[in-house]
Amino acid sequence: MEAVKGNIIVHENFRFQPWYNQIRQILDEGGLGDLYEIHFRLRPGDGQGPEAYLDRQPYFQQMPRFLIHESGVHFVDVFRYLFGKIRTVQADLRRLNPALKGEDAGIVLFSFANGARGILDGNRLSDHRAQNRRRTMGEMCIEGSRGTLRLNGDGEIFFRDHGSNSENRVAYDWADTGFGGDCVYRTQRHIIDHIVHGKPVMNSARDYLANQKIVELIYRADRTGKRLDVAPHNG
Repeated sequence: MEAVKGNIIVHENFRFQPWYNQIRQILDEGGLGDLYEIHFRLRPGDGQGPEAYLDRQPYFQQMPRFLIHESGVHFVDVFRYLFGKIRTVQADLRRLNPALKGEDAGIVLFSFANGARGILDGNRLSDHRAQNRRRTMGEMCIEGSRGTLRLNGDGEIFFRDHGSNSENRVAYDWADTGFGGDCVYRTQRHIIDHIVHGKPVMNSARDYLANQKIVELIYRADRTGKRLDVAPHNG
């Protein structure tokens, strides 16, 4: 079988974390109805004090752009994967730990082409409840006309019907191996299936440029204090 040639593929593995694949399936099946609001609270809790990151990724302290450039870009990709085209962005970024050169906290507001709004609420100094705080790195809540979906720090997904006071846990299979539910392997499997078997690939460099352009727009929105439009072909 002839291999696919001439395509640059980006190893962006967050969208291959199994909880996001399961959420995507629920959304594709219409389980939440019309989408209203999405809120992700990025809370790894690894950024406090003068020794922050020195034991694992010391270069983090010297990065002039940090929260959005290093971490937020992954969630821009996740938001696009789950909720579609981004139309506008607003941002308020700040540096809380003086040991860092770049920002380590901030709130970004997105509007999507489908009418939904999304909030990326990042603070690397604060943490969240989880056995392993690097597993999901935070918590997500998605609200729609049919109900509310919640992702916790242990990779568990819960659904509550609109008008109900009880949540039901969503059962799905995933391997608690490596980083992020073995998302590195899952990404590589996706890429190999494309190269060897010609299956469609999600994370081509052409598509990934949209993430980078949105990241740049977030920094510009923070500098100007304005809501900025994303170019139609870049969302």
